Parts: sequence; structure tokens; C-alpha cells
Amino acid sequence: MAKELALKYGCNPNQKPSRIFMKEGELPIEVLNGRPGYINLLDALNSWQLVKELREATGLPAAASFKHVSPAGAAVGVELNDTLKKIYFVDDLKLSPLATAYARARGADRMSSYGDFIALSDTCDEETARIINREVSDGVIAPDYTPEALEILKNKRKGTYNVVKIDPGYSPAPIETKDVFGITFEQGRNELKIDESLFAEMPTLNKEIPAEAKRDLIISLITLKYTQSNSVCYVKDGQAIGIGAGQQSRIHCTRLAGSKADIWYLRQHPKVMNLPWVEKIRRADRDNTIDIYISDDHEDVLADGAWQQFFTEQPEVLTREEKRAWLNTLTGVSLGSDAFFPFGDNIERAHKSGVTYIAQPGGSVRDDHVIETCDKYKMAMAFTGIRLFHH
Repeated sequence: MAKELALKYGCNPNQKPSRIFMKEGELPIEVLNGRPGYINLLDALNSWQLVKELREATGLPAAASFKHVSPAGAAVGVELNDTLKKIYFVDDLKLSPLATAYARARGADRMSSYGDFIALSDTCDEETARIINREVSDGVIAPDYTPEALEILKNKRKGTYNVVKIDPGYSPAPIETKDVFGITFEQGRNELKIDESLFAEMPTLNKEIPAEAKRDLIISLITLKYTQSNSVCYVKDGQAIGIGAGQQSRIHCTRLAGSKADIWYLRQHPKVMNLPWVEKIRRADRDNTIDIYISDDHEDVLADGAWQQFFTEQPEVLTREEKRAWLNTLTGVSLGSDAFFPFGDNIERAHKSGVTYIAQPGGSVRDDHVIETCDKYKMAMAFTGIRLFHH
């Protein structure tokens, strides 16, 4: 491993020179293939921390799909049902636990994950590499790669695909710094341990959080720890299904993440599952078309002259009433917030996307209103007492 690595350019092509380096010792990463850029490595190092922490917290293989220094998806290796295998385009593949984790992370928000940087908590195996090989992405970081996986990845994107190996034992200094406008900022690293002990204080009438929901709340909070703030994360069955990142308003975070969770679930609607696709339509085109089909702009793909590009016959509209009825069957969703909810309107919006369990810091002057709104919907909410801002 080297002490520094020269990069093509910084965040933008005009930002030169660019490099990463260690003031002491050697870099904990090794580039096995490709030439990762500045943003690639920001995504790689943030996402690696996330999956490493998920692995330690849950004991399960973990994966993340990162874009622009925030996760588009994060998940652990919980077995997939046949419906999810189909909408994640992995129903024809053999899936290891790690491959399952990445299928979940990539599949949660396929629109946002297009061109992602991938993080894997465990040695990348052949099954995971085969999923990566068929999707559009910029690169992957993992503690190691099997020879078969490395061969597959090295041949991706005409041999230019970014493959980064990281030392899993690397631990950074407890004090971190960064420069902004020529001024150096310094702070202690966020080494906060996220586990079930954070759910001890429960001000709601419903104080029952089953084991799987506790796992999902832990996943949501760890995901938020590495998501640009303000941020909110909806989790179901071991995977993030909606992440709202970088919003100035808490309610906008909740709405954004909730709308993504809704899209994730609507993709499982029978009408969507049975859309009559034309032969050999590309995955990206299919994802874009589904996104429009389940939106209020559905006529953009269903109108005469438009539908013929995507379908063998004109599909029926998925009506607003049908969508609402389907979404009403979504339950048991866990929701984490990186800071307190100031008003009950966040809970009202979360309820529309099947949220039953919530973890948030608490401490708002309107905590009483937030608690009352949770009680109205029989939600169980924990006050963690910890904030998870990340910038």
C-alpha cells in the first residue's frame, strides 16, 4: 500500500491537482483495478464505514449503494422472497448472503442507485460480483475479493471498473480534521455505538418493539450516521426502503424518504409486476418507465404513440385509489431520524407509508404532540437521546 494516491481531478474537472494521502503511515486502501476519482473515494470510504458498522451490529453481511456521499440503499443479508427477487432482477441468479445484501441495497431505489459506488462488508464472492457486473456502477470497495469475483470485476466496463480493497483492521485517529475555505475544522470522530440500548426510553403507550423491528431501527440509525443531514430512513425486513438526505426541513426529509418507500412497495403491485414489456428492454429504461407509470405523470408512458416504445400492449392505469389501497397493506416499517421531530406532521406522513416503529432523539418543545400522534396510530417510539448529523 502507498502513502498517497494521485487522482484525475477533484469534485469537478477544473479542480486540480487532486490526491489522497496519509500524514503518517500508509493508505489503508489498495486499488486493484481502474482509477477511482475524488467523489468515488468519498463514497467508498463513507460507505465502507456504514457496512462495517452494520456487520458488527447485526452479525449479518452488509452492503451499501452510495451516490454523492449519501446512501441510496443499505441492507443486510436477509433472504429475499420471490417478488423481491423479481423486481430486483436477481430471480435468475444464485444468491449468497452477501449477494442478497447487495441485491437489497441496489434494489431499494434503483433510480438513485444508477451509477453507484458499492460497499461490501465481507469478501466479495462470485455471486455478488455477478450482480455487480450486470448493473451500471462506478466501483466497489470490500475487504477482499475471491479470484473468481476479481476476474469478473476486472473485465467490467472494458477493464476500467474501479475495484478497491480496504484493510478491515484499519482504525483512524480519534480526532478528524477537514479544510473549508482555507480554515481547518477539527472534531472527535463519531464513534457512537448504535445498539438496542438506545431504545430503552419509550414515551408512547405502545412499548413493544419486536426483535426484527429493533434490527431494522438499528439499520436505520447506522444508515443515518453516514447520510448527509437532515436525514430520515425507512427500513423494512433488513433493508432501507426510503432515504431522505440533505433536506433543510425535517418534514421534507420524511416526505422524500416516504415517497421512495411508497415507490419501492408500489413496484410490487400486481399491475406493475405484470406489465407487458417489449422484448429486450434495458433495465434502466424499465426502471424509468415503472417510475413514471406509478406516478401522476403515467400518461407520459401510457398515451398512444408512447406506450408502444415500452409495452407489447397498452397497460391499464394504476389509479390513485388502487395505489392508496395497496399502500394501506404496507405495515411494520421502522423509521429513524437523525434529529428530533419538531411536529406531529412527520408522524402523520410516516403513517401513510406503513411505519409502526420509530427511533428519534426526542427533545423538541412539541414532543407531547409527536407522542400523541404516535399514540393515535398505536406506534411504538423510542427516544434515543442521540443526534446523528453528518456533513
